[in-house]
Amino acid sequence: MINPEDKTMSKRPQVHQPLAVICFHGLNIVAVCLMAASGLQIYNANPVFGGRSGPQVPELFCLGGWLAGGRHWHFAVMWLFAFNLLLYFSYVIWNKRYLKRYFSPADMSAMFNPDNPKRVTYAWHRLVYTAILPLLTFALITGPAMYKPAQLGWLVQSFGGWESLRIFHFATVPLLALFVVVHSFLACKAGGIALVRSMFRW
Repeated sequence: MINPEDKTMSKRPQVHQPLAVICFHGLNIVAVCLMAASGLQIYNANPVFGGRSGPQVPELFCLGGWLAGGRHWHFAVMWLFAFNLLLYFSYVIWNKRYLKRYFSPADMSAMFNPDNPKRVTYAWHRLVYTAILPLLTFALITGPAMYKPAQLGWLVQSFGGWESLRIFHFATVPLLALFVVVHSFLACKAGGIALVRSMFRW
């Protein structure tokens, strides 16, 4: 694996990821893409901004064909997404991967150390990588609250009501798109194309 503390590296070594991580990563990409596309189909039925006459998302980016179809896809894939996320959390806790891959106090100090720019890049990469976990969890929590506002009324009210909850839930889509761009850029900068490829092949 790459050691960000090593300042003597002239060549980036080969990067290998555990097969379990590659599977979790791949399933998560598929699930998030399907949920985003089906969610946009649901959005088109009643846009968050402007109501039913608000701006529509092109059908090219939607999944389901109509409101009910989008809902069926969205909630079916939600179970895959939730199960995959639960297994991933269990995996990183079981093998203590979180100690090596997630943002830490040491990374906080390194972010402002201009003497080691490579270490700064790793610190920012880990910050962005870590931030996606609460964002995905947030999307998973707000979704059922929108679907069952009567049963989860306390959760709906904690976001200021159902309309506010819709905005919060919808905001996860552009934030996820921003994450993909920033995460990919930092991954390439930190470990080159080898690091990116390692997440898709064993």
